[in-house]
Amino acid sequence: MLQGSTSPRGKEVALLSRWPIRNKLLVGLALLVVIVAIASGSGLYGLYAYKWMVKSLSSRANELPLTTALIRHMSDLRVVFAEAHARRGDVYVADDADPLDELLRRDVTRRLATIRGVLDRYGNQLDFNEFRVETMSAGRHERRTFDQMQRLFDTMSRLCGQSDWLARPADRARLYVLASQLEELACKLPAILHERMQELASDVRGQYRSLIYLSWITTIIGGLLLALLVKLFYDWIFRPLRVLIKGSRRVALGQFNYRIVLDSRDEMAELADALNDMTARFRSIRDDLDRQVQERTKEVVRSERLASVGFLAAGVAHEINNPLASIAMCAESLEGRLTDVLGEANGEGAVARQYLSMIQTEAFRCKDITERLLDFSRMGDVQRQDTELRELVQGVIDMVGHLGKYHDKQIVLAAGPPVHALANAQEMKQVVLNLLTNALDSIDTGQQVDVRLQAERDHVELLVADNGCGMPPDVLEHLFEPFFTRKRGGQGTGLGLSITYRIIADHGGRITAHSAGTGQGSQFRVTLPRAASQQESRHRYQAA
Repeated sequence: MLQGSTSPRGKEVALLSRWPIRNKLLVGLALLVVIVAIASGSGLYGLYAYKWMVKSLSSRANELPLTTALIRHMSDLRVVFAEAHARRGDVYVADDADPLDELLRRDVTRRLATIRGVLDRYGNQLDFNEFRVETMSAGRHERRTFDQMQRLFDTMSRLCGQSDWLARPADRARLYVLASQLEELACKLPAILHERMQELASDVRGQYRSLIYLSWITTIIGGLLLALLVKLFYDWIFRPLRVLIKGSRRVALGQFNYRIVLDSRDEMAELADALNDMTARFRSIRDDLDRQVQERTKEVVRSERLASVGFLAAGVAHEINNPLASIAMCAESLEGRLTDVLGEANGEGAVARQYLSMIQTEAFRCKDITERLLDFSRMGDVQRQDTELRELVQGVIDMVGHLGKYHDKQIVLAAGPPVHALANAQEMKQVVLNLLTNALDSIDTGQQVDVRLQAERDHVELLVADNGCGMPPDVLEHLFEPFFTRKRGGQGTGLGLSITYRIIADHGGRITAHSAGTGQGSQFRVTLPRAASQQESRHRYQAA
């Protein structure tokens, strides 16, 4: 047999497990109805059997007084006919209007009427037993005996109906014989009834055994059906509920990788699938929130670093600017005096003037750095207004294009409609200048930097992309930190992108950097709030 094969019973169970809960509950209800029907049928059958037995006993008991009365009346009638025949003998006696004969006739007539009434009641009781007590009707022997008694009594009634029966010896003798026969038949009735009672006891004993067997069989069947019902409800309802509760508890404890598995295809399985989907979505949301928290934490740490460096830069810049100004002024004064004292032709004077000029140049360079530090640390409010960025960016591109070291590199601004943002023009020029110079420094001769501006629903985007040296992930992580630089040749102070980050943050915008890796180029995306006038005009246009 193949390993994956299943038996027909297993297939049927799997098919039943795929039923909806409504059908399963209907099956359980049907089994419960069958159990109740079996128990009720067995009980009702026992009750009706008991009712039949009671009716049979009652009917047999009702026959006893009638048979006793028949025996007594028949015996009395036989005695009367015997006395009449003994008193007259075998002699024919004509009717001489004897008062005793008249009394005898009346007595016989009365007795015959009484016996007729008893026979009628006994016949009605037999009919009742035959047609009402259907399972145990009167026996044929009892019915034949009663019919024979009826015929004999009818013959006796006809003879007694003749007025001269008492005068004729033959009639008196025949009436005596008929009365004796009736008495004999009446005496047979209790024996027949006793026989019927024994048959009834035998039938009741057999039915009692049958009822016991039937009760045991129905009890076993009912128990098996009840066990099947419990098993089905456990497999269909209770076990899936236990699996669902166990799985939900494990998920509540933080085991978001756990999945609830049910082999059915009903509403319980749909609920398990919904819980699994909810757990997967919750895990995805949790992971995304963790990532966002990490990013926001890095941004907060970066902002705190910038704030600390800005605070430090403000103090250092003020302390350095004054000595640098003194150095530059003294170097300029010395240069003028050396020119007056040594003249222009003296070689030593030229060297001194060169050194003094170098001192001035480096002093002013240091002063420029401190001014940039002051710009970086400036925390005051800057006036922002509706600024057209495309014209601003083009102006910066034109200015950079005049720098000699960037003559062999190209900046391309994608064409498009004017883009307005709520910004400070001077600060935005510094942002664009920092981004463009960084991009130009990262590319080789003959390559270009692509700049694109686009307006979205409630913000504008500035995209600066190059295909230069690119950046690895560790550089991207620290890119906007102060004094961090990876420019080729060791150039730069590491403040350009930090200042850019601070300016964009002060404008309520965001700047992100992306690079596929070393040698894959870089891309800076700046997001700024859109000008309110442009948003209102856009809303009016959409409403129109």
